[in-house]
Order: sequence, then C-alpha cells, then structure tokens
Amino acid sequence: MKFRSVSDAVPSSSPHVTAPKRFSVRVAEWLLDSPRLSDSRNAKHLAGHLLKQPAREGVVAAQSRLGQLMCRECGNARDRRIGQDLLRQAARAGDRRAQQELGLIED
Repeated sequence: MKFRSVSDAVPSSSPHVTAPKRFSVRVAEWLLDSPRLSDSRNAKHLAGHLLKQPAREGVVAAQSRLGQLMCRECGNARDRRIGQDLLRQAARAGDRRAQQELGLIED
C-alpha cells in the first residue's frame, strides 16, 4: 500500500485552537452569581477550577473572583494566603471588588 507524502506547501503543524479565557471566566462568574448554584460546593469547586488558569495568566477578573473564593471558602491557611495574594494582584490592577475585599480582610 502506498501513502502520499505531505508536500512542502502544507504546513507541518496545525494551529492550536484554544478556548478563550473570557469564556471560562464568564462561566465561573455565572456559577458563583447564580442564586441556586452558588451554595453548591460542587459549583464552587468547578468555578475555582475554571478560574485557576486565567488567574495564572493575569486575567484580573479571574484573580479577583478566585481570590475571594479562596479567602471565603477554603479552610486552610495556605489557600487563604494564596487567595489574599490573588486579591492583592487584582487590587493593584485596579479591581474595585478586590480592593474592597482586601479592606475587609486586613481590617
């Protein structure tokens, strides 16, 4: 059986299609703001998972929401400290919600 070889005109690597960061942030915000879902531990866990990568990449809204979630919902000191660091980053970038949350924590 004979196979055709790939010609030089065709690029060897296909472009990677990635989901926009904004979509995961918006879904996470919807989960956290939904009156019926916001009390669910599973919804909070999923929202945290969706916010983690955009927060690492510097999306201010993701840093703010993940920081709030970690400060309010996590039981151990390490996670609360990470949450406060995320809130500080978002507050430095001008996020009002993060600035208010930091004011409540540090008072």
